[in-house]
Amino acid sequence: MIGPAVLFIVLVVGIPFLLALFYSVSDISMGDRTMRFVGLRNFIAIWGTTNFQTAIWNTFVFAIVSQILVIVLGTALALALLRDFRGKWLIRFLLLLPWVAPISLGTIGWLWIFDSTYSVLNWTLETLRFISPNDWYMWLGIPHLAMGSVIAVHVWRILPLATVILLAGLSSIPHDIHDAARVDGAGYWRHLFEITVPLIRPIMLVAGLFGLVFAFTDMIVIFVLTRGGPYDTTQVLATLAFFTGIQGGDIAEGAAIALFLFPMLLAVAIGFLRVARRTEVV
Repeated sequence: MIGPAVLFIVLVVGIPFLLALFYSVSDISMGDRTMRFVGLRNFIAIWGTTNFQTAIWNTFVFAIVSQILVIVLGTALALALLRDFRGKWLIRFLLLLPWVAPISLGTIGWLWIFDSTYSVLNWTLETLRFISPNDWYMWLGIPHLAMGSVIAVHVWRILPLATVILLAGLSSIPHDIHDAARVDGAGYWRHLFEITVPLIRPIMLVAGLFGLVFAFTDMIVIFVLTRGGPYDTTQVLATLAFFTGIQGGDIAEGAAIALFLFPMLLAVAIGFLRVARRTEVV
């Protein structure tokens, strides 16, 4: 029964992982097909470089900030969608669009929204008189605006999945608990932070851990919007590995950079399994 699943994991995950391990301890490159064993030389060489240290910092900033926003906004949206109102199905359908649409096409749309010359975002801000015609922002050309832009687009992409997971968790809370809280005179915020949030905390952690995995491994948003710029201020480990190994031709060093993601993803996976086990107990 589990044979096809095991075969799928071996072909899609196992073989590429072992190949990356093999390449990372060699000197293989695009221009030289011969491979010689070099031990940990590639790992030591990249560890002290400024680009690599910047990429590690950016990876954590990108992943953690985006997931905090996703959990807060996802919880607010799930609470809103739990109520009955006219057009609820349409709002749910529109909410799922960013998740079901091809991410590359959606990100190209955001590239136009953030364009320094034709930005619809700048045009809207100017129309609302928040900025003047001479103060248009270069959303993807200034480091802190560029990082904010890629985080915003990543949140836009992941938010539907987190909202659906949190909505399922909220729907599973028995109505008797909410009724008892109202009878006891609990206000909205006390009801939210002392009853609702503790009851959906395991589901909230699962949604956050899923999001962290996506944030650590995804490179499409950054590749399409900034390509790691300006000045490598939005470069993360996934994009740095791609630019070094594929576009730069240094396959061995690119594989070594990609393998630095493994301990991060392993920690996230262990956290996910512990949360899942705790949820089963509850």
